[in-house]
Amino acid sequence: MVAGITASLPAWAVSLEEVRDRGTLRVAIANEIPYGFTNMSGDAEGAGPKTVEHIAEALGIDDIEWVTTSFSSLIPGLQAGRFDVVAAEMAVMPDRCAQAIYSEPNTSYGEGLLVQAGNPKGIHGYQDFAERDDIRVAIMAGANQLEMLQQLGVPESQMVTINNNADAISTISTGRADAYAATGTTIGELAGRSNAVESAPDFVDPVIDGEEVRSWGAFTFANDSESLRDAFNQQLAEYKQSDEWREMIAGYGFTPEDIDASFERTTEELCSN
Repeated sequence: MVAGITASLPAWAVSLEEVRDRGTLRVAIANEIPYGFTNMSGDAEGAGPKTVEHIAEALGIDDIEWVTTSFSSLIPGLQAGRFDVVAAEMAVMPDRCAQAIYSEPNTSYGEGLLVQAGNPKGIHGYQDFAERDDIRVAIMAGANQLEMLQQLGVPESQMVTINNNADAISTISTGRADAYAATGTTIGELAGRSNAVESAPDFVDPVIDGEEVRSWGAFTFANDSESLRDAFNQQLAEYKQSDEWREMIAGYGFTPEDIDASFERTTEELCSN
């Protein structure tokens, strides 16, 4: 399968039959480790792309065209027909379910915070930004951390929006924001890139409506791509029963708890919650 990254083409392909006839599946990623990203050779990596490669082969699709775009452009790109599926492990949320359709969950993950080395501001959780007015938190445009922080009562004046994860380290190390809110796996990967930052120690999981926050990531499709989504679901269910899937997911930093949790919710439940 072709793993090079190419520009997207303005063509519509919404059914499994159309994708098979074309011979190429167009897959979008947001270049976010460990969910969907490109390595130094330009090949697609991550929990989403590796699962897609397995499913595409099982469906008899010979070629994959990888499309990199910003996270906030993933759903608009689907709606515009620029690609067929998003493999960014995008969290299934009711507001997103109103704009696109999802496979069943492929992954599950918790939250985290990136702070300056030594954590000089003593930040340990999302709730800190609601309780203190002397700290600011950065979030990625289009990410669901915005809704979490809003539900916790964090004012927008204490939020800083960045375009992608790659900007997080400089945003924190230069003091533009005091912490970056993202998933725990993302924060762990970013912390390993620079000695100027670290994962917030003793992180306290956010609690909203009495429940600790956890997300479930799935593949995203345009609203009229039911046959492609249904075919993905069938193959995904089989793949998730294999040791190969578990080893692959674990290899990208997902914990045994994350792996087990991926089976705990259905997309129907997540869309209606």
